[in-house]
Amino acid sequence: MSSISTFWLETPIQPEAWLLDVSVTFLNHGSFGACPLPVLEKQQELRLALEREPVEFLARRLPPLLDESRCALAKFLKVDPADLVFVQNATAGVNAVLRSLKFQPGDEILVTNHDYHACRNVVCHVAEQSGAKVVEVCLPLPIHSPAQIVAAVLERVTSRTRLAVLDHITSPTALVFPIQELVAELDRRGVDTLVDGAHAPGMVSLNLQRLGAAYYTGNCHKWLCAPKGAGFLYIRRDRQSGIKPLIISHGWDRHRPDHTPFQDAFDWPGTFDPTAWLCVGAAIRFLETLLPDGLLFLMQRNHNLAVRARDKLCRRLGATPVGPDEMLGSMAAMVLPDEIAGGLTPNQSHLSTGEHPLHDMLFLRRNIEVPVFFWPDPSQTILRISAQAYNYAEQYDRLADALEEIVAEAKQSRP
Repeated sequence: MSSISTFWLETPIQPEAWLLDVSVTFLNHGSFGACPLPVLEKQQELRLALEREPVEFLARRLPPLLDESRCALAKFLKVDPADLVFVQNATAGVNAVLRSLKFQPGDEILVTNHDYHACRNVVCHVAEQSGAKVVEVCLPLPIHSPAQIVAAVLERVTSRTRLAVLDHITSPTALVFPIQELVAELDRRGVDTLVDGAHAPGMVSLNLQRLGAAYYTGNCHKWLCAPKGAGFLYIRRDRQSGIKPLIISHGWDRHRPDHTPFQDAFDWPGTFDPTAWLCVGAAIRFLETLLPDGLLFLMQRNHNLAVRARDKLCRRLGATPVGPDEMLGSMAAMVLPDEIAGGLTPNQSHLSTGEHPLHDMLFLRRNIEVPVFFWPDPSQTILRISAQAYNYAEQYDRLADALEEIVAEAKQSRP
């Protein structure tokens, strides 16, 4: 289990630092993250300063504070701050890129069937408006190696492929894609890549300069634990000129010294609360101090906890892992057997949202928050767990116990 001792997996790390309901077993950090108290206190301090003197804060203090936060994030991502801007979230970053690019009828936009639904909607919208074609790469499940993904994606590349929109870490299946190899191989074929890195910052090590993707967007509110509303967009220098923010404001034609036109266009979207952006550095510093060896050690600890929990759940429930250990970060997904998932009849609301009845039952009856959903269609049920600093091994035993009890109750109630 690498250099992580069992102690770190059985013990939550500074649970008092998280403003989570202690009556709830929270195993779904991946959906929206959870911001620790020291970072929330920093945000409140900034909000109070903003409201005490809005003009002083927004007109004078904000630009240097924003640059300071951008530099902290750029150092973490290993990029030049000149190539980095803040956005509200990764979906906003995907929108900014896709809705700026000019596609022609017959152009192809490559996606996979493991992509995030909101971002797929953006791809489909842009394709409908331009006459471009959405080409879906159907990946197998379970996946046995990263090479399967590379081969499947490259097989669908044609002379008409204009852009590939790929997840770094998938939302429904929690798989870490071999994004470095994918970007390099697509680039050799003349295809730019837009990477949806919503889950990557704080879960896996990043070096966006070395990755070399044309476009990369991610969230800071998930695994970096910044406040909600903190996301980023990185664009390679040679691709910046054609990308416009979703909101055109003063920065479009007012260029500041020591800033790029890219930064000018995105930094001021109108009057808004910028404090989530300004807390990114504080969030990184908080995570770095949780364990003696810093954030890299925390990432490894969370990975090992997710793998251990997945293996235990699969043994107890008869579930099937969706991928190998090497393709996991701090989340893990598994396919539930029909014996567990098939005994509960979904209603129309479940079918429209994709949520399995077990999702609500676990929360309402057992105070366990964990995603259980139909994917890719109602014939298959996925359980996805997360592992963050406040999680520990016994919580996943609690989940297995609850699932077994709910299934037993369902069997007893049948005529």
